[in-house]
Amino acid sequence: MSTRTRLVALAAATVLLAVAAWVYTANAAKRVRQETTAAAASSRPGRVDLDGRGRLVFVTAGAGGGKVASTGLPSGPVPADGPREVSGLECVRFYTAAGSGVCLTAVRSAVARFYAVMVDARLRETRRIELPGAPSRARVSPTGRMVSWTVFVNGDSYAGLGFSTRTGVLDTRTGALVENLEAFTLVMKGKVHRPADLNYWGVTFDHDDNRFYATVSTGGSTYLVRGDFARRRMETVRENVECPSLSPDGTRVVYKKRVADGTAIWRLHVLDLRSGRDVELAETASVDDQAAWLDDHDVMYARVRGENTTDVYTVPADGSGAPRPLLRDARSPAVAG
Repeated sequence: MSTRTRLVALAAATVLLAVAAWVYTANAAKRVRQETTAAAASSRPGRVDLDGRGRLVFVTAGAGGGKVASTGLPSGPVPADGPREVSGLECVRFYTAAGSGVCLTAVRSAVARFYAVMVDARLRETRRIELPGAPSRARVSPTGRMVSWTVFVNGDSYAGLGFSTRTGVLDTRTGALVENLEAFTLVMKGKVHRPADLNYWGVTFDHDDNRFYATVSTGGSTYLVRGDFARRRMETVRENVECPSLSPDGTRVVYKKRVADGTAIWRLHVLDLRSGRDVELAETASVDDQAAWLDDHDVMYARVRGENTTDVYTVPADGSGAPRPLLRDARSPAVAG
């Protein structure tokens, strides 16, 4: 083959590759537009009721996201990604139980300010507390009385070691506010532990509004802690447990476990608090979220898609089955009522 022939062939191949790349990019953009248009078509401004049973409440994600919305609970194996009622309440994180909600929100200005906004069943503000950092986690107790939040005061990810968090708890009935769980006594292996490197995050409440679980990190390790709000006391239960979420029957916690398998940072697990049995769930992707319970048998969580959005998935809590999509362009899911 002559040099001229080779150059012509190379040029032709380059053109073909360029055309193929353009076609792929155009088709991908078309798919994104179609998905975005479909999602927009199924969304409408409306009233979100936190005491409306049979509803999933969540925060919309992706372009134009950040609003509290609701949709119907799934029926059988069909995802619940049906028509959405979208409120005007903007939140970074949101959670609800028993008709009460907490919205962690950011007010953009020359210097961003962050707040925990307590709301009633109609999303009307009942109390506002300024936060010392960027929102990360939020929870409400099953009765709606106790509220907790975690913020980053340094760093913005749990993946590294250079972050610092602050976790607060509010008793909405008495008004008692704990601005930082580090004020509580921590017991490790039967002894009071007072290190300088404590970080707490990811509170989850039991039904009695007194007992709770959370994550503590110290000495380069993370632990599940069981807390007693009235006694201002916590004790470690198990190592390598992050972002626990207590099951509706109060016997298990779903949590993310740090792994080193080269494909994920965290894997979702469920721990039986009575037997100590630990089950790895069927979700193989790395999940950096405080999962929630869809019902007694399934958990739900946000999973990153692309660079600027998340989708909510669900997976059985017993390790069986496979993850399936529940809500597209969504985060912070909770069951209303």
